[in-house]
Amino acid sequence: MKFSTKLLLSLLFFSVLSFAVIIISVNQAIDYFSFVTIEKQMMEKADICELSFREILARHDKSESQAQPSDISKSALEALKAAGREVRIYDENLKLLGLAVDGIIINDPSPVIFKESIENALKGNYSYNVINNGLIYFSIPIQDRYYNNVYVFELVEDISYFYDIMNKIRYILFIGAGGFILLMTLSSLYISRKTTKPIKYLLGETEKFSKQQFDHVYLNRKDELGMLAAGLNQMGIQLNDYIQYQKQFVSNVSHELKTPLAAIRGFSQYLFEGENENEELKKVYYHLVNESDRLTKLINELLVLSRFDKATQDLDTERTDLAELIDGITREYRPKAEKKEITLVTKFKKEIFVNVNRILMSHAIANVIDNAIKYSNPKSQITVEAFVQENKVVIKISDQGIGIAQSDIDLVQERFYRAKNSQVANGSGLGLSICKEIIEKFNGHLIIESEIAVGTVVSLIIPLE
Repeated sequence: MKFSTKLLLSLLFFSVLSFAVIIISVNQAIDYFSFVTIEKQMMEKADICELSFREILARHDKSESQAQPSDISKSALEALKAAGREVRIYDENLKLLGLAVDGIIINDPSPVIFKESIENALKGNYSYNVINNGLIYFSIPIQDRYYNNVYVFELVEDISYFYDIMNKIRYILFIGAGGFILLMTLSSLYISRKTTKPIKYLLGETEKFSKQQFDHVYLNRKDELGMLAAGLNQMGIQLNDYIQYQKQFVSNVSHELKTPLAAIRGFSQYLFEGENENEELKKVYYHLVNESDRLTKLINELLVLSRFDKATQDLDTERTDLAELIDGITREYRPKAEKKEITLVTKFKKEIFVNVNRILMSHAIANVIDNAIKYSNPKSQITVEAFVQENKVVIKISDQGIGIAQSDIDLVQERFYRAKNSQVANGSGLGLSICKEIIEKFNGHLIIESEIAVGTVVSLIIPLE
């Protein structure tokens, strides 16, 4: 997953999580404080009703005749019938003594009674129940002059308006949440792009550094990314200076060595051919000739690299038939393979055209085939294939040789590096590096797959366009 995607998802996750926590907290706070407010209002009304009920109870106590509970309840109901949507009076035996609905006294009532709430009120506590249709049943204990809970006065109020308000608040919160998520998505997308844009730029520049393309690196920023860009730019300048100095040194030394080496090789050949008496001395001359040839080949490869280093990015290319090119190279190397009893097999379709520099492409393919022959076991097989895959041309050269260790696969593409098991054949360590640089000149790349004692597969991949 890309860094920009991770950053976007992280910002969205924590934003939505934070907003969800806020919504839940606000919702619970509204529920709590709304019920606290309703409870407080009900208790204030209950205190007034209780005071009125006790005044009625006191008047009946002062009267000369013995007051009956039914008379007291009728008097209290008549006085408090408009105190709520419903008004109920119970005695200490949970018997309903009176009921008024919307200020009208109802005879022979049969309402729903919440016994637990009434029993709790008879113990001296305020008690209430809320049912689904938005009604609250608030029970109030009524004490006589001996502080005994002898009656329960119950108020019934409609609080459905509270649920309507809550639903509207929730609706507004959810609408706000949707808008917030949309806003945060757009903001997170902007922030992630704004944040990752300089990182992508620096990443692109580091990739260019790996290809020895040292462009000027600059970010108009004064933060850590700006400092990083300045550091990369300075590093690129120093690396470029060092590499150019190294390349120039190799080029100069190669040119200076070419002439004396040719002379040494000529004298060595002359001495070798002229010595017919001393066999030991002739072996020495033969060794000198071989070493001169090896050094000459090394110098020539260094000069090829030098020409690459001095060449511009644009090379003279032409529409080239790779099938014809590979066929010519394999015919040239077949005698060398046959000396080791190696079978050189070609597999490709006719007329695979690609725009390349014919000379350089020949050199790259020849280098890989030459390496395959050098490091293959006798009586084995080398296969050269060419095919088109996903708008790219793939030239695959497979051998059954000594193989390359996994730790060496990336290193063998560097200049002068030779694998640990490559001492079975002479080499300069420049063949694959030259091949890699040639392929990269054509915007392609090199892939090496290998296993020790099994063989190596080198793929040269070049885009068709």
